[in-house]
Parts: sequence; structure tokens; C-alpha cells
Amino acid sequence: MLALRVSISLLVLLWGVDKIIDPEHAIQVSDSFYLGLLSLPNLMPVLGAAQVAVALLALVGLFRVWVDPVILLINLGSMLGVWRSIVDPWGWFLEGTNVLFFPSLIIAAGCLVLIAFRDQETLVLDRRRQKGSVTEA
Repeated sequence: MLALRVSISLLVLLWGVDKIIDPEHAIQVSDSFYLGLLSLPNLMPVLGAAQVAVALLALVGLFRVWVDPVILLINLGSMLGVWRSIVDPWGWFLEGTNVLFFPSLIIAAGCLVLIAFRDQETLVLDRRRQKGSVTEA
């Protein structure tokens, strides 16, 4: 569970940092995969900062009840942007596919696993907070 949480969080963190340090690249990605819906230069660093914050919270396992679904939504958005590569990874009948985008499906599944098995994770700050509130009560 820890490896899954860390790897997914780092992916979201990298995407957020990219929006901050290279907004033009993030705009190119938005134009290419998301119909330009997020292609606003002033918006990219703000989205990036929010994404970095969410990724850091996810990384340490804090506020997972809210953060894990946000991480899932971010990854579902990414998956929707490359849906052709999931349906037809080798481009046999759809144009513009790339087999390297197929793991978006796996990442989304990993996000669902983190949500489904949230109660069984032990190496997260939420667990420490729970223990602290139990001993205080």
C-alpha cells in the first residue's frame, strides 16, 4: 500500500510541479489531450500549486478521506484525456493513440485500491492522528 501511495502521489506531484515551472508545456498538454479546457497561462501555476498540495498530503497519508478521491479525480481526468490509448493502445482502429498512455488505466485502478483499502493502511499520518485522538479521549 505504501509503494502504491508513494508512486501515485509522486506522479501527481510531478504533474503539479510541471504546471508551476513550465506552464507552456502544461498548456500544450491541455491543448493536445483536454480540448484546451485548462489552457490559461495564469491558471496553470495556481492549478499546479493546488495539485502539489494535494499530492503532498496524499504522499504522507493525511486527510485521506478527502485527498484520495481528489487524487482519483485528477487521474480519471488524465485517463479520459488519453481514452483512445486505453481502448486501442496500438492504434489499430483509432488515430492518435500511444501504448505508453495505457498505464493511465492502471493508475486509476491503483487510486481505487487506495480508497478501498484505506482502513488497512498503517504507514500514514492519518493513522497517527487517529491513535492520538483515541488516547486523548
